[in-house]
Amino acid sequence: MLKIPLAGDFVGASDSDFVIAEWTQDGPEWVAPLHYHRNCDEAWYVLEGVLSFLVGEDETLVPAGSAILVPKGTVHSYRNAGEVPARYLLVMTSKTHQLIDAIHSSSDRSPEGMAAVFERFDAVLLGWPRQTKV
Repeated sequence: MLKIPLAGDFVGASDSDFVIAEWTQDGPEWVAPLHYHRNCDEAWYVLEGVLSFLVGEDETLVPAGSAILVPKGTVHSYRNAGEVPARYLLVMTSKTHQLIDAIHSSSDRSPEGMAAVFERFDAVLLGWPRQTKV
């Protein structure tokens, strides 16, 4: 599977071992609520800008040219921490990609509805992180 350009899209399939997405985050809001995946690791590589990751209790800045791995079972979220849009690659399992698709296509945005979506993909939704600055 070839994607030219990859920007704003992903490469991989629902039966792949992993999926790579290239996304951009403009604003400083958290991209996802705090959550963890019971059986899936995730990794990000920052191409431009800077992302801030809340991993457990620690918030860490990840600038362009750097990468972070969040192991399965680890509570996490992330956001753009810079003044310019952050562009990054997200390397995830196909199950995590299916979760993201299900979140975006869900009509029930209630906390209970979203918790059920996370649970369907072996993940646990915990709620939104506090707004912090590092």
